[in-house]
Amino acid sequence: MASRIGQILLESELIDQEQLDKAEALVTQNDSLLSFELVKLGVIEEDQILSLLGEEYGLPVIDLLDGSVEIDSEIVSLVPHSLALKHSLLPLSGDDSKIKVAMADPSNLMALNDIKFLTGKEIQVVIASATALRDQIEEQYEEAVSYDDILDDIDESDLEVVTAEEEMNVMELEKATEDAPVVKFVNAVLMDAIKKGASDIHIEPYEKIFRVRFRIDGVLYEIMKPPPKLKSAITSRLKIMAALDIAERRLPQDGRIKLKLGNKREMDFRVSVLPGLFGEKVVLRLLDKSNLQTDMTKLGFNAEQMNYFMASINKPFGLVLVTGPTGSGKTTTLYSALSELNKTTVNISTAEDPVEFNLPGINQTQTNDDIGLNFAAALRSFLRQDPDIVMVGEIRDYETAEIAIKASLTGHLVLSTLHTNDAPSTINRLLNMGVEPFLVASSINIIVAQRLARRICDNCKDAIKLSPEVLLKVGLSEAEAKHAKTFYGKGCDKCSETGYRGRVALYECMTMTEALKDFVLNGASSAEIKREAIRGGMETLRASGLRFLKEGVTTVEEVLRTTVADD
Repeated sequence: MASRIGQILLESELIDQEQLDKAEALVTQNDSLLSFELVKLGVIEEDQILSLLGEEYGLPVIDLLDGSVEIDSEIVSLVPHSLALKHSLLPLSGDDSKIKVAMADPSNLMALNDIKFLTGKEIQVVIASATALRDQIEEQYEEAVSYDDILDDIDESDLEVVTAEEEMNVMELEKATEDAPVVKFVNAVLMDAIKKGASDIHIEPYEKIFRVRFRIDGVLYEIMKPPPKLKSAITSRLKIMAALDIAERRLPQDGRIKLKLGNKREMDFRVSVLPGLFGEKVVLRLLDKSNLQTDMTKLGFNAEQMNYFMASINKPFGLVLVTGPTGSGKTTTLYSALSELNKTTVNISTAEDPVEFNLPGINQTQTNDDIGLNFAAALRSFLRQDPDIVMVGEIRDYETAEIAIKASLTGHLVLSTLHTNDAPSTINRLLNMGVEPFLVASSINIIVAQRLARRICDNCKDAIKLSPEVLLKVGLSEAEAKHAKTFYGKGCDKCSETGYRGRVALYECMTMTEALKDFVLNGASSAEIKREAIRGGMETLRASGLRFLKEGVTTVEEVLRTTVADD
């Protein structure tokens, strides 16, 4: 039976029964809210749900993220964290007789009764978005991480530096990693990274220092410098959590840590340990499925790029390539495409290294070079599994390229990635691998190059006047440079004083037109292919960055950092 919100949305014809059933299945699977899952699926905007609920229940709708709502910490403390998470609600303010509570689902009478019983006050309900509530609940209930306090609790005299030349006592090291302050410190680092929205944690030993850095919105920030004496205990603690061999210090190791957070949200950390001159460096990649953006309309494509990309992935066969450096969002773009294509009528198989997120309804295979299961081997096996759509994590060599291209020419849609600087240079990369020009020209549907530029923080965004010379240099025309409005972030608590919060994808979409096919067959250079693609209407990465600059989404510095000038 559909929930009350589901019934309201159905009656208003904003969603259909199939969409509701799919969202309700995810609610059960993820123990989340219906409105949250509907928005994640991209079938409805959160503003539409809020407006409809406000009208249906005659309650005010508030924005918890615009800074206009004051939250009383004493009132917040009246309601336990677990209850706020369970029902997705947040106490805001109150007095001796009543309490104002923000809720995503005002039909939740059980929640209202629980709060009334706990506080003994009348409840005044306002409606807020599920996403904003989730963020604010975490922010209001969490305690600030104090690394200094944790480190003060660690008795360094019990820990010794183990050099490469010394014979390591594994029993002693295991005992040190079980020391409560060491455990507390490692947990604090992991939780702080989640809170700050980091994508990676770098734990790095040097000769005289030991530091922890977070990559936030694509840029590394130093968070702290623990005493060097702790490096063996902290590194070993992480290795134990990732089920790695703490006695092996000479070879690289890879593992995974899975944390279950208080709000039943799961977070995976992909762990890589690399031996260095002064100890092992540990890098953890944070994989947060709840933040995976699979709504293609929100990725950063302009209308024309979206049309090109959708047309290319909806062809029954051909090759779709997404290119860019590590950390440029290629996986998100591919997962978004797969989510769009994921229907019960098609068979989708993927070969990934590693599988970052589990996508229900898609057959995902983790490659393992140690046993010979590389991309080429996996792809060869897929073709015996009656596939319609195949995704290969990366085309790294001629063998993988050859199988992928032949599959794309024999009735399969193949999606993959390459590491190239832009879309036109991908052609020459494939030719340099040994693929014949006629195969490249006939197999490719579209090549998408992308980068991630930091967004200006909405909370501290302010106008800034830049000289026309600067804007001309970055690539704007004289008329645009004269009248362009530019912005920057002053820095605030919301963005950790950086002026940036979140990222936006810059795209360059090159479809394989007949003219471009002729260029490829005639052995044209990357520069010639790029000029022809631009003549055909392709928006380059730099042009995409300038579009977001003119829209006030990002800054000149970010455009220069992430893109190169067009010749």
